[in-house]
Amino acid sequence: MDIENKAIIITGAARGLGAAMAKRLATHKCKLGLIDLEQESMNDTKEACEAVGAKVMTYAADVTREEDVVSTYRQIVADLGPLYGAINNAGITRDALLVKFKDGKFEKKMSLEDWQAVINVNLTGVFLSGREAAQLMIESGTKGVIINISSIARHGNFGQTNYSATKAGVQAMAVVWAKELSRYGIRVNAIAPGFINTEMVAAMPDKVKENIAATIPLKRIGEPDEVAEAAEFIFQNDYFSGRCIDLDGASRM
Repeated sequence: MDIENKAIIITGAARGLGAAMAKRLATHKCKLGLIDLEQESMNDTKEACEAVGAKVMTYAADVTREEDVVSTYRQIVADLGPLYGAINNAGITRDALLVKFKDGKFEKKMSLEDWQAVINVNLTGVFLSGREAAQLMIESGTKGVIINISSIARHGNFGQTNYSATKAGVQAMAVVWAKELSRYGIRVNAIAPGFINTEMVAAMPDKVKENIAATIPLKRIGEPDEVAEAAEFIFQNDYFSGRCIDLDGASRM
């Protein structure tokens, strides 16, 4: 797909992977509808994308609220035109052991609140966003692209029952949607990053980052733009659908 002058929505676009994907796609002079909880938080991303020729509008929305997703997506189409792409990137973590014992004595367990918070954003938010994007693409007849951001944690990551479950779920949804939506010319894929040098990882002590890198066969942490490059590939390759790109430097959990 040539995305020049075509509308693409990215959730969780204020920073990290969302911002990186927006900046790379912006070089193709597309039209970006950027979504995050606070509109002002996307200003830096917006300016960087506009500097390379993209048209950019930002929207404050909570992807866990159906009414927010429906109204925001339809507003983006009204502002930018028919929808050709949607990247479901918004996500959170609330890490904890399922149950924690010390010296045989129970200490704590993953709270239902932390379980549900991650499920709401990472799984339900992707469901709502993907469903709305698909409907809009079908209504306008655009043969669009939907990308779910998964994680190599989908294979099961220590201390991440909630996160791993959601990232396995969004990868599975990409496969299902690819099969269901292919009749409309819509392609759906997932990207599963490993350790990536986002703001959260960059804030870690150097020793911790060195230890992480040592466990990766390529001996380094990935860069956000390398994830963005994978998204760019998915848009450009019209026969790629129903698959997940594991971008993890040869790490396998």
